[in-house]
Amino acid sequence: MAITAEAITHSMRSSMEASKSGDHPYRHWFLSRCLPDDAIEATMTLPFAAPELGGVSGKRELHNKTRTYFDAENMNRFPVCKAVNDAFQSPDLTRAIATYFGTDLNGSYLRVEYAQDIDGFWLEPHTDLGVKVFTMLLYVSNDPSHSNLGTDIYDADKKHFGRSPFQSNGAMVFIPGDNTYHGFEPRKIEGIRKSIIINYVTDEWRAREQLPFADQPIGH
Repeated sequence: MAITAEAITHSMRSSMEASKSGDHPYRHWFLSRCLPDDAIEATMTLPFAAPELGGVSGKRELHNKTRTYFDAENMNRFPVCKAVNDAFQSPDLTRAIATYFGTDLNGSYLRVEYAQDIDGFWLEPHTDLGVKVFTMLLYVSNDPSHSNLGTDIYDADKKHFGRSPFQSNGAMVFIPGDNTYHGFEPRKIEGIRKSIIINYVTDEWRAREQLPFADQPIGH
């Protein structure tokens, strides 16, 4: 069966309607069954090599040269990348996201990163505030040992508050603000922790090559 943008849109809308939300330490949502089964299975087997850390971690931008995106090139190479991009670019899903999560996507641009984290990876608390107007952390890997590898959540003082569930095809969503601290506490990673990071970014985003539709802002 072909993986389609329409099926992904339908699955995402159903996932949003069934999501669970929390207000502390900031507004956030936990979703499950975000993508159709065939789409999530296809993302698990994308032939991208996990980047080596070289003993350095704490910020993803430290490894910008080896990061992977559902950019224009990969969208042309892999049907699942195109289907995901087309769904999250579509008026149907972008309107649903804007309405449900209470954010303004008009004039923003889709950015989708395929993250593969290996042992030694960690992230310091950060907010995503700035040029990002929406963040969705969609977990892909289905290794049972990854059950404790969810995103760490912090309060406004960067004190650890909790951790999102980590389940394949589940996600954490938040709208970046000055208190939306999140990260990844150092801990053992068996194999590869895979996730898809879906953002909408403003026109100020400089790395246009990361954007699958760099000349097509949302709502235009």
